[in-house]
Amino acid sequence: MQTKYLIVIEKTPNNLSAFSPDLPGCVATGATQSEVEERIRDAIRMHLDGMREDGLPIPEPSSIAEYIEA
Repeated sequence: MQTKYLIVIEKTPNNLSAFSPDLPGCVATGATQSEVEERIRDAIRMHLDGMREDGLPIPEPSSIAEYIEA
């Protein structure tokens, strides 16, 4: 079973950027939504592999997202 981490995708003046609140420092950018999603997926895998190699505990996903009307 694969673990699912929340990602946040933000528009910037030149592209899109993505990060996971549960994995500080894990970020990616891309020109399109599909590109940034693919890149953050790869970044998460690499981030987790690095944590395993360093003997660090892998954080469980804990972030929750919700839209609120303002």
